[in-house]
This record gives sequence, C-alpha cells and structure tokens, in this order.
Amino acid sequence: MFLKLFLIFAILPIVELSLLIKIGTVIGTINTIAIVILTAIVGAYMVRMEGIGVWFRIQKSLAEGIFPADELISGIMILVAGAVLLTPGFVTDAIGFLMVFPYTREHIKRLLKKYFEKRITTIHIQ
Repeated sequence: MFLKLFLIFAILPIVELSLLIKIGTVIGTINTIAIVILTAIVGAYMVRMEGIGVWFRIQKSLAEGIFPADELISGIMILVAGAVLLTPGFVTDAIGFLMVFPYTREHIKRLLKKYFEKRITTIHIQ
C-alpha cells in the first residue's frame, strides 16, 4: 500500500512536471498553459453533464425500488475524474477523461469489479 501511495504522490507529479516542461519547450509556454486551462474547463463541463445523468439514473433506480450499485460506482468514478481533471497535467487529464466518457468508464468499472472480487475474502463461521 505504501508503494502505491508513494507512486501516486511522488512519482506522478514528477512525470507531470516533466511532461509539462517538455511540451512547453516544443509548443511554447503560453500554448501549454492554454491547453491545461482548456482541458480543465472542458473536463469540468463534461463531469457536470455526466454527473447530472448519473444522478437522474440513481433517482430513477431508487424510485423503481432497485439498488443503484452500478450508478453509484459511476458517480464515484465521475467524482474522482472531476478532481483529476482539475489537477494540471497531461497524464491526470488522460486518466480523468477516460473515467468521464461512458464507454471507457464501463470498461474501467468492469476491471475494478474484477479487482475487488479477487481482493474480497469470505469468512465462513462454523
């Protein structure tokens, strides 16, 4: 667990800074800043639209008496995507956009379900 957190909070910012510097030297500082701001604006708009859609699907499921498990997972993923998209950087933007688009979000959701199914252990009481 420590290694995963270390990779997220230490290595990822270094990679992001390196990419920002490299891209800034190729296309210019102003263009790089404009891209970062534009992806944040577009990402926030997309997160808002997808979040509203998921919210309505959750309400519909609850009104029908169905527990909205998949919709709740989608909602959490969209929330995380919003936070990641507001973080400046190209890697985090790519991850955020993958979680916002419904098609890729479904694939990520399936992978997460498989991961958690393997991690969950069942305790048998005799």
